[in-house]
Amino acid sequence: MRVAGPTGPTKTADRRPRGSVRARPVPDSGSGGGRPARSRLRPRMPGRRALLLTLVLVVLLGGFAVYALYFSPWLRVGHVSVTGNHKLGKAEITRAAAVPEGDPLATVDRTAIAHRITGELPRVARAEVVRSWPDGIGLEVTERRPELLMKSAGKYVEVDAEGVRFATVGRPPKGVPLLELEAERSASLRHFGAARLRREAVRAAAALPESLHRSTRTVRVSSYDSITLELSGDRTVLWGSAERGKAKAKSLTALMKAAKDASHFDVSVPSAPAASGS
Repeated sequence: MRVAGPTGPTKTADRRPRGSVRARPVPDSGSGGGRPARSRLRPRMPGRRALLLTLVLVVLLGGFAVYALYFSPWLRVGHVSVTGNHKLGKAEITRAAAVPEGDPLATVDRTAIAHRITGELPRVARAEVVRSWPDGIGLEVTERRPELLMKSAGKYVEVDAEGVRFATVGRPPKGVPLLELEAERSASLRHFGAARLRREAVRAAAALPESLHRSTRTVRVSSYDSITLELSGDRTVLWGSAERGKAKAKSLTALMKAAKDASHFDVSVPSAPAASGS
């Protein structure tokens, strides 16, 4: 005898093992079907304790730096060094500088020290003061060099490349020409002044090549545009003004080679030099 089953479709038996859980589909963030999943990893903000510790450390370091620079016995002026000097002694420069030894190195007024050196010692053209940590001050000086000499009361006044009279010596340095200013009755002295005429004389002497500069005995200035050079061997050169020095030096060199027996040379107009005498 047959037994009829239930009418309708037969359901498929669920063959999953008991206790298993079906996974739910994860919504696609790009499909617009749901909200994107938020990241569970969030940056940690520093806590109050870490922030407070940092602030305390900064204050302590700043306080220590201030103490070390201004109040501690470590960073204080202990010695002074001098470089660049040739004629002046180190003790003379140090005495003029008057560096406050024992003061904190950070408080040393370098500008004031440099002014004291150049003010007390005219031979020094420039002075630079540098801090040499942890406890030193360095004095770097540039001395003036004599380009010309001026005779005064049996002694010699040294004149540098800027026309500055900076020192008086008893014996003339070797190889430095003598400067003779003869412009007392000239309008050039009233118009330009003695310092300007000295600078023009230096310009004329500095334009000479080394061989002629060594043989120059006197630079004679009658006016701004009348400078005469007296060389060894009773030779004279009418230089004119100090303008166009290089062109005049070139013309003089060529003229001396062409007229070896001449004793007077005129290069006041370098494009038309002349020589005379024998």
